[in-house]
Amino acid sequence: MTLGKDYDYAAQECSIARALEIIGERWTLLVMRDALYGVRRFNHFAEHLKIPRAVLAARLRALAEAGLLEKHQYQLTPPRHEYLVTARGRALWPVLRSLGLWGRECLPGAEPLRTFHHADCGTELGWYGECPGCGDSVAPRDVETRPGPGALSEPRDPISRALRAPRLLLQPFDTEEST
Repeated sequence: MTLGKDYDYAAQECSIARALEIIGERWTLLVMRDALYGVRRFNHFAEHLKIPRAVLAARLRALAEAGLLEKHQYQLTPPRHEYLVTARGRALWPVLRSLGLWGRECLPGAEPLRTFHHADCGTELGWYGECPGCGDSVAPRDVETRPGPGALSEPRDPISRALRAPRLLLQPFDTEEST
């Protein structure tokens, strides 16, 4: 059963409930996941996620208002914007990492599309984003994503195709690899 529109998590004292006000909608974590992968432009989000454009516009606006993404104009005529992950947005990386691992470990048949490694030493990250090889806590900028055993052999969109090669999180997709 869903909560009515009049129900407000933000008024609760529970920090999880308040966080759900920002990230508790179905598409929001997927938009943030893609932003951490390096997706910055509206059309790239729309194509990769197959999300309705109106929903995407609302999610990007809400994430910018909440301080997880920052909207930057990259073209004057016609005006075009991109969305950069802020420090507050990067702080969601461990949550997304843990959620992905939970799905991989607890849901039958869920093979990872991607694996995440410490870029410095190549070791696959542990449950909490730590590097078992060197013991470091690994920041998103030092995480390399690689295709996992569940990766599609023939990806349907340019972002998925670009993600078939190892790449650092937050590394923006250039126009050639994502158009």
